[in-house]
Amino acid sequence: MLVKGGMTKLLALVIIGIMLIQIVKPLGWPGLKRRSDFWKLALLAMAAISLAAVLGHWA
Repeated sequence: MLVKGGMTKLLALVIIGIMLIQIVKPLGWPGLKRRSDFWKLALLAMAAISLAAVLGHWA
């Protein structure tokens, strides 16, 4: 099992990587057609990390 806080760190690293890829070469996914759409990934990251933190406190 991951150490406490490991899941949020892993999620942060994965989404930061995807954001960097989006800036260099847009992914072309629905809603992510332009380089300037990387901010949408930041919102997704905040929501995912918040959800992981809340679920981590319940466990």
